[in-house]
Amino acid sequence: MRSLHEDVIARAAALKQTNLTTFMLEQAFNVAQQILADQAHFYLSPEYWDEFCAALDAPPRELPELRRLLSEPSVFDEPK
Repeated sequence: MRSLHEDVIARAAALKQTNLTTFMLEQAFNVAQQILADQAHFYLSPEYWDEFCAALDAPPRELPELRRLLSEPSVFDEPK
């Protein structure tokens, strides 16, 4: 007896008029492309794009806590 997942996938493959193997490979390929694209590209509305560019162009903020953290030895530093 097939599980609900298998039944849904088999019905979708039938609707696409393809066999289960081809359907699964095509879907896995599509999802893989989307995952890879999400790592390289992102899209912003014109308003958010302007805000994003302004943030990139702004001088860095002074963060005293971060400066202190990065200036102190860490557990990864070798003893001197």
